[in-house]
Amino acid sequence: MSSPAPLRSTSASRSLSVLVLAAVAAPLHAWQGGVSSAPATPIARHARPAAIAGRVLPDYPWTDHVNVFFEGAPVAIALDPLARPEIANATADVYVVAHLSPEAWETEPALVDVRGAPQTVTFGAAGVQACTFTLTGTFSGAAGLGLGVGYDVVVDLDRDGLADAGDLLDGFGSTAGFYSCRPTGVPGPLAVTEVLYSGGTWLGQDIYYPTNIASLGQLPLVVVSHGNGHNYTWYDHIGTHLASWGFIVMSHTNDTMPGIETASTTTLTNTDHFLGALGTIAGGALNGHVDGHKIVWIGHSRGGEGVCRAYDRIFDGTYTPIRYTLADIKLVSSIAPTDFLGAASANPHAANYHLWVGGADADVDGCAASDIAQSYPLLQRSTGYHQSIELHGAGHGAFHDGGGSTVQTGPCPVSRADVHAIMKPYLLPLVKRYVEGNVPAREFLWRPWETFQSPGVPTNTCVVVDLQYFEPSSAGNFVLDDFQTNTATSLSSSGGAVTTDVPTLTEGRLDDPNTVFTYVATEPMNGMTEATATDTTRGLVFAFNTDRYVQFDLPAAQRDLRAYEYFSLRGCQLTRAPETTPAPFGDLQFDVFLVDTDGDASSIRIGAYGGGLEEPYQRSSCGSGIGWNNEWEIVRMRLEDFTHDGSSVDLDRIASVQLRFGPSHGELVGRVGIDDLQFMRR
Repeated sequence: MSSPAPLRSTSASRSLSVLVLAAVAAPLHAWQGGVSSAPATPIARHARPAAIAGRVLPDYPWTDHVNVFFEGAPVAIALDPLARPEIANATADVYVVAHLSPEAWETEPALVDVRGAPQTVTFGAAGVQACTFTLTGTFSGAAGLGLGVGYDVVVDLDRDGLADAGDLLDGFGSTAGFYSCRPTGVPGPLAVTEVLYSGGTWLGQDIYYPTNIASLGQLPLVVVSHGNGHNYTWYDHIGTHLASWGFIVMSHTNDTMPGIETASTTTLTNTDHFLGALGTIAGGALNGHVDGHKIVWIGHSRGGEGVCRAYDRIFDGTYTPIRYTLADIKLVSSIAPTDFLGAASANPHAANYHLWVGGADADVDGCAASDIAQSYPLLQRSTGYHQSIELHGAGHGAFHDGGGSTVQTGPCPVSRADVHAIMKPYLLPLVKRYVEGNVPAREFLWRPWETFQSPGVPTNTCVVVDLQYFEPSSAGNFVLDDFQTNTATSLSSSGGAVTTDVPTLTEGRLDDPNTVFTYVATEPMNGMTEATATDTTRGLVFAFNTDRYVQFDLPAAQRDLRAYEYFSLRGCQLTRAPETTPAPFGDLQFDVFLVDTDGDASSIRIGAYGGGLEEPYQRSSCGSGIGWNNEWEIVRMRLEDFTHDGSSVDLDRIASVQLRFGPSHGELVGRVGIDDLQFMRR
């Protein structure tokens, strides 16, 4: 068992006690679901790019430079005078302008504030908090059928009304400084028409489209495949909502009773039939207005596995559609899917993939007793962009609108109406992200529920939402450790050393090995449902009851992190473990340290951004004790945040990343799972 090496404390405002850490770099490239986010380089006479807009945090690093705000929410600006000495004690005019392209900034440096006049501020010199201000005025989110109005922020230090040399600009490039969005759960601006159509056996369809479609050109197609015992007319909340925002939605009869293979067939054939019958459906109103190259598949229960199997069949070449191709499927989304077919056939491959899970599902219940009733392995099989949303208290039937039982068991049930009120605000940006490449939609997929909710969602204490978010290798991120290779606990998958003072680390497949969630000390993967016996998803598990650390060294050739924007990991608390159950009930906190090659270090507690590692839903059965599956969620921390307030840590030569747990770092005790440590592009 190793001991931490001494470090130099480099921030006067915080006490650092860490060991030597390390970092990584990779080629400059970023791709987010079709949107390049590689930074542009302004010419010398222009303002310099800077992260300026954000939200205020209650603890270090004091500000979070997010890009998306809901209309009417406070928008702050923040800069660090210790990193930018030119702003210390300076008075400047702050302009908020409509987002401009780099080409427009080239020819239009004159500043016109959308509020009518700029805001004058005087910066302090002591740190970020002395240079944080709330922007006056409000910023319209009226983007028509779009999602988010983009604004750029200019700090005009010479106060000449121009964005020129010496000034600072947030938004130079393809991404605006910030976006203002209308609530994403409210109906869009378009009236909706719904029609029923039948093309024969297993070709019944419930279709939703904008009433004024004749004037809208070609629109993307969303296909909904229901589950066993469900009905194709039970998805009005999906069809009406998306159609009001400019999509065409077709929910079809689904042959689920024989099994997943027939369910996949009806998804495949209904999509083809719909595209071929546009001259007949709705009297031909849709003819010429469906973009068959932008298709989304959404499936529920057996239909949720069926859409994965349908994609797999095209991918494997065992099924060839007539009127569309694999490349036309822009997103596959499963709602509480089964997993009858396993890794070989229920596989979304490189599709953009999304998963909904209900913590109180009494049908596809997630218990360790049955791989068939576990949904998360489908998520982990995806090699494209993939994400999940788990909702405590949601039953299997709460995801449709057919009435009757919500098929729920467990405490603190969430009603069908509230489940839909949570689904719709996520559904719209999810579809827009992968179908349209919408830029602000990206943040909806990973920002924690605790601090980022669309206005109008239910906020009672029973509503708990956890998000996971993954990117493919093509995104150009650096994976520090995903535990898939170099499986000894002393060596990361990137080749760096792993050191720790935790008595026992276990690295292995994220699969509960028996049929119950009952805690057994000899089963470290208790409660893990991310993999089945035929899957390979792996992670790290350990417990602590005093201050402990796990350190991941960066390979020497990959210590320059300036090409990356975030450090990311995902984690969970382990269900029913003695270290998990003690009060206080709630999210688990820990500290993340970056340490450079000089031993300079900086740390941020994960809860600074909101939330922490969620405690499992407090549901009983599936063995003795209380607590359901281990709920993984994403944690993302902006690398520049580690440099605030005079920190001397150098992002161009990071030696290691250290995770520190225990009483000095958030919690007295805990048992946690950790996976997918990486440095991410914007």
